Amino acid sequence: MSGRRLASGLGGLMRRGGAQGARSTETSRASQVANTIHTSQSALGTPANTRLFHSQRLSVGGLQRLETTTMRAARRRLGFPVNGYHNAVAVRNASFVRMIPKLMLKFVRIPATFGGLMIGAAAWVQYQAIQVGNSAYDVFVNTRDSVGSAASSFWDGAVDIAGQTRQGWDQTKDQLGVSGFWDKIAKIQEDIGNSITSVTSSSGDGSSGSGGPGNGKDPKEGKGGAAAAAATGAAYYGANADGDDDDDDKSKRSRATENARDDQMMVFTKKMIEIRNILQKVGQSSSLTLPSIVVIGSQSSGKSSVLEAIVGHEFLPKGTNMVTRRPIELTLVNTPESKAEYGEFPDLGLRKLTDFTSIQRTLTELNMAVPDSECVSDDPIHLTIYSPNVPDLSLIDLPGYIQVVGHNQPLELKQKISELCDKYIQAPNVILAISAADVDLANSTALRASRRVDPRGERTIGVVTKMDLVDATRGAAILQDKQYPLRLGYVGVVSRAPQSLGVGLFKKTSGDGSALMNLIAKNEESFFGAHPLEFGQTADVSVGTTVLRKKLMHVLEQTMSASLQGTTDAIRQELEEATYEFKVQYNDRPLSAESYLAESLDAFKHSFKQYAEGFGRPQMHALLKRELDQRVLDLLAQRYWNKPITDLTPVVPDPDALSELPKAAPDSLYWHRQLDASTSQLTKLGIGRLATNVVATSIQAGIDKLISQSNFVNHPFARQAIQEAASTILNDRFYSTSDQVENCIKPYKFEIELEGREWDAGREHAASTLKQELVACQDAMKRLESSVGGRRRLNEVVTFVDKARRGDVIVEGDGRSGAGGFSAALLQLGREGAFLRDRADIINMRLLAAKSKQCRSADNKYYCPEVFLDAVATKLAGTAVLFLNVELLSEFYYNFPRELDQRLGRHLTEDEIERFAKEDPKIKRHLDVIRRKDLLELVLEKMESLRQLEGREKSRRTGGVGQNEKQSGSRWGIF
Repeated sequence: MSGRRLASGLGGLMRRGGAQGARSTETSRASQVANTIHTSQSALGTPANTRLFHSQRLSVGGLQRLETTTMRAARRRLGFPVNGYHNAVAVRNASFVRMIPKLMLKFVRIPATFGGLMIGAAAWVQYQAIQVGNSAYDVFVNTRDSVGSAASSFWDGAVDIAGQTRQGWDQTKDQLGVSGFWDKIAKIQEDIGNSITSVTSSSGDGSSGSGGPGNGKDPKEGKGGAAAAAATGAAYYGANADGDDDDDDKSKRSRATENARDDQMMVFTKKMIEIRNILQKVGQSSSLTLPSIVVIGSQSSGKSSVLEAIVGHEFLPKGTNMVTRRPIELTLVNTPESKAEYGEFPDLGLRKLTDFTSIQRTLTELNMAVPDSECVSDDPIHLTIYSPNVPDLSLIDLPGYIQVVGHNQPLELKQKISELCDKYIQAPNVILAISAADVDLANSTALRASRRVDPRGERTIGVVTKMDLVDATRGAAILQDKQYPLRLGYVGVVSRAPQSLGVGLFKKTSGDGSALMNLIAKNEESFFGAHPLEFGQTADVSVGTTVLRKKLMHVLEQTMSASLQGTTDAIRQELEEATYEFKVQYNDRPLSAESYLAESLDAFKHSFKQYAEGFGRPQMHALLKRELDQRVLDLLAQRYWNKPITDLTPVVPDPDALSELPKAAPDSLYWHRQLDASTSQLTKLGIGRLATNVVATSIQAGIDKLISQSNFVNHPFARQAIQEAASTILNDRFYSTSDQVENCIKPYKFEIELEGREWDAGREHAASTLKQELVACQDAMKRLESSVGGRRRLNEVVTFVDKARRGDVIVEGDGRSGAGGFSAALLQLGREGAFLRDRADIINMRLLAAKSKQCRSADNKYYCPEVFLDAVATKLAGTAVLFLNVELLSEFYYNFPRELDQRLGRHLTEDEIERFAKEDPKIKRHLDVIRRKDLLELVLEKMESLRQLEGREKSRRTGGVGQNEKQSGSRWGIF
């Protein structure tokens, strides 16, 4: 009952409990344990009624206090019956904190003889406490998963408290029969332990987990829309100067028809200019050129002002000296869909220069780059200007004619300028001859030059500038000049802005070309409108920049149209030649710069893969071993072998000659120190840096060999890129690899142990190395004999050197001036011969020693320094190669192909790929043929589309236009 009461009290304190069925099962198991205890008590003569133990009127406290209202409520919530234990006897639990000081005091007073008795009494108290623990065990089993450690601690505390409670009472018990009592207690403990073990093993483990489903929200899809609007349309030249609001319907229809013709003309001219630009890429053949407008004129004639008035910006070079030294091929492109104005230098890669001051500066620099000794050059400058305010034109600005050569200019400058201009004004180009109004046309250099190549004036347009500098009558007479008649006539302009607006007019309006055009148009309208009799509509003269711009468009369009058939025939002929060459020489094999680069790169990667398969650990070991063998020979020559002979003084005998080494004592301190110093010098010479440098140098040499055997041998750019890729990877891994190798061989710097097989291999390899050194000495001796004049002559000199070193011959001085009838140079060769002879004798002696029985065992390493140092070098090389393979070689093999792709694959521009392919002359010719063929096919296709456009225009004129237009004839031809 006491066990059940304790379980009942603990049940109100524990929150976690098992299921009702499990509780019943484990309660029955606890009852079995209680029955076992009861049986044990009966065997000991203890009363079966355990209530007698609690019959004392003790104060209630601790865990077994009476149930309160709160505890009963808690029991109801947990499902325990309340009335079942209503009359239970309260059991007092002593306070552990209050009892400790008293117990300690009692233990101090108890004599040592009662120590054994106290141990037995404590065991009996443990037996009594087990009865209370039987009931508590049920709760312990139900809650052991979560509070197992806490319940165990509580169990131990309960036993201690019970023991302390019974200590005072046990002191008054009879002390007789203690040994027999102890045996009974031991048996009871064994029975209780077995019962508890069976209950624990039969109970099942439970596990619980907690978790909750995660709640997620689907992302909402955003919905939106955008709207865009585009505005197109801008006039290709400035606002019309004439036109009244009250025009009749006939004038409106006439202007509409004229505007439609202008639009059609602009489309044709734009396409022809595109074709002209393509033909410039094909070649310099004269039959494949379309006409342009060539601007010529003397200096200070206003040539630059006319071009800038057409463009609407100040962009040409300015200066007091001759600043236009190269032809400027100017292409104007009308962009009605955009308001942006910018220029481009396609040859220089300069794109979208919106600042025309920058364009002017660039042109000035390009022109001034021509040296003063030449002054002019026929290398053209290509400039393209895009603007909604310019017409589609192709203009060429040439250096101005000069009358007098300056003092710092070449005497043939005038002739050079004339020859350059004559080159460009040949047919079919249109000539724009600029002359100033204040200069008589008879003295116009531009008109005289044009008459030489165009005597009938059929493709020359005369432009008279500075019309405001002469009176109206004089100006009108110039424009109607009959002495130099031109089929295309003259146009008078005042292309400069009013002086009142200042010199910086163009710069002030450089942001908007239409503003400058309107300003010049108003200025010209004001000037020419003031003289209606001379320049009016009835005067039959052409005046104004607007009229000039329109005339240039019409003339260029008509000239290009006239040359359309001839150019088409020439293109067909060139295309047939290019197709035939492509078929015969290259068997119609297609090729591009990109495919050639890709094929070359793939072939190089394939050869690199083969190289990687043939260069691995064995090859690295052989390289490093060869290098270390040379270092071993250097150490042997430094510490064991003979030294070079520097003079002819007698030699002091060496007390420790190498010839005495086989007979030296095993504990000879001198020879021990010699070998130890040589070994230390070998292991501490910096194997890490040496090994890494040897392998990296070999890899770089291998890459260079692969380049020489690949297509990249003809491509300096690619060759440099591959070499830099290899060196970059090797340099990045150099220091880390050398440090790793140095760390791995560090143990060998202090102690080296050699196995039998390592010694045998070193002995065999040392003999081979000594043989190679002996052969090198013999070859050097033969070369020395041939340089002296034969073996006999060399022996005479060597004999004299030996006598001088033995002291048989006294040589005065150091022998640098000669001695014994031999010159100084001959004595020097004699000393070298004596040194090589002695070296060969020493090597022969050491070769025999290495093969002797004395060098068969590593125990005699001091007698065989060559074998020991060779074995050490082999061990160092093998250890270093392990880390070289991982840290350097594997990393290089992995990263090198990827570095090639970075440098020669994805990051090259089209121009760089083109330049790479054309570095090979054969590939360049192949690509040029293919490119020429493709461009000619493209041009021919565009020409056919233009011919169709021309046919539709002719049909429209002949079938759907008015009678007046039928009488005007074809608009496509001017002759």
